[in-house]
Amino acid sequence: MKRVDDFRLKFGKRELVPIVIGGMGVDISTAELALEAARLGGIGHISDALIHDVSDRRFDTEFVKTKTKFYKANIDNSDKSIIKFDLDRLAEATKLHVGRTMEAKRGEGMVFVNCMEKLTMNSPRDTLQVRLNSALDAGIDGITLSAGLHLGSFGLMAEHPRFHDAKLGIIVSSVRALQLFLRKNARLNRLPDFVVIEGPLAGGHLGFGLDWAKYDLATIVAEVAAYLKAEQLDIPLIAAGGIFTGGDAVSFLELGAAGVQVATRFTVASECGLPGKVQQEYFKASEEDIIVNTVSPTGYPMRMLRNTPAIGSGIRPNCEAYGYLLDGAGHCAYITAYNEQLALHPDGKNISVVDKTCLCTHMRNYNCWTCGSSTYRLKDTTLRLPDGSYMPLSAEHIFHDYQFSLGQQIALPEVVPTEGVPA
Repeated sequence: MKRVDDFRLKFGKRELVPIVIGGMGVDISTAELALEAARLGGIGHISDALIHDVSDRRFDTEFVKTKTKFYKANIDNSDKSIIKFDLDRLAEATKLHVGRTMEAKRGEGMVFVNCMEKLTMNSPRDTLQVRLNSALDAGIDGITLSAGLHLGSFGLMAEHPRFHDAKLGIIVSSVRALQLFLRKNARLNRLPDFVVIEGPLAGGHLGFGLDWAKYDLATIVAEVAAYLKAEQLDIPLIAAGGIFTGGDAVSFLELGAAGVQVATRFTVASECGLPGKVQQEYFKASEEDIIVNTVSPTGYPMRMLRNTPAIGSGIRPNCEAYGYLLDGAGHCAYITAYNEQLALHPDGKNISVVDKTCLCTHMRNYNCWTCGSSTYRLKDTTLRLPDGSYMPLSAEHIFHDYQFSLGQQIALPEVVPTEGVPA
C-alpha cells in the first residue's frame, strides 16, 4: 500500500511533496499556514481576497479607514457606482502581504497566491491586473487563478518580467473550461504550469450548478488527463475537493494526478485564520449541517454550514469600506436584494435578506462559514477536551498525516488532556 510520500509533484527538475493547501480567504489560509506547507516541502496558498483589510490587520496600515473616509458621504446612497479602489494602494497592500510572506519563507516548498476573478472591485480588468502583477513584483512563487475562467488573465501579466518564471495555474471543474482557457491563450505561447481540477465536494464557491451531486472528481480528473494526453500537453493536474485522508490522496495520485489540493482539515489548524470559536463550530458540525445554497452575490453556488450567521442577515451594504464584489457598473446582487427589503422596511429595522448575503462584510468578520463536504468528519481527527471543546491541531501534524498515513488511517494528536477526555 502506497503513501502520499511515495509520490512527488514535479515542476521541471524541482520536486515537491504533492500536497497543496488551498487558498482560503479572507486570511483563513494565513501566511503562517502557507509558510508551514512550504517548510514541509509542499505548496501553501495565501489569498488576495480583501487584501486591504488583511494588510491593515497584519501591518497596521489604514487602507480600509482611508477608503471609508473618502467615500463616507455615499454610505446612505444605494448607488455605489462612484466607489473605486485606488490602484496604487491596491498595489501597495498586495506587495506588503505577499512580500512579507515571501521574506519569511523557509524550506524547499513554495508559496502561491490564490487570485479570484470574481473580485471585480468596480473595475474588473484594472484591479485584476494590479493584483496579479503586484504579486509577481513581490516575488510570489506562483499564482492560482480561481473563481472564474480567467480567459484574459495571462494576457494581463504577459509583459511582466516574471511571466515565464513564476508558476501560473488555473482552477477548472470540467474539460470544457480548460479547453476554452487554452484556446483563448494560445497566442501567448504560455501554457499553465499546473491545472487544479476542483470537484463538487469542495468548500466555498463551486464551479457547478445546483446539480453538483451529479458530478464526480475522479471522472473529471480522468477526462482532463485523457484530453491532455490526446493533445500531447504535459501539464501537472492537481485534484481538489473532498480529499480527506492520505488514502484518498493516493487514489488520485495513482489515477494520474500530480498532486492534491486540500483545505478542510486545515481549517482547524492552529495556524489557520479562523477564530477559535468558529473552529469549534466546524468540529461540532454534523453531515446534515452542511448545505449548498445560492446566497453568494457572485452567482456561484456555495457550500457552508447551515447555521452560518451570514444567512438571512440584513446588514447595510458596506461598499464604502469594502466593495470587492461590485461589478464594472457598481452593482452587486446583495445591494439589489437589500434595497428591495429596505423598500418594505423604510425604517431600516428588522431587515432580513434571505436570497443573498453581503459576502465582503461577513467574510471579513468570519461570519460566513464556508466549508467542505467532509467538515463533519473533523471531530474524528482530534481529541475532545474536558470542557467539551475539541483540540485544534498543528498544520505540521495535519500535513504529515496526509503525507505518511496508510489507507483511511487518521493520526490523532499525541498530547492527551491531563484531566481526561469526557465520554
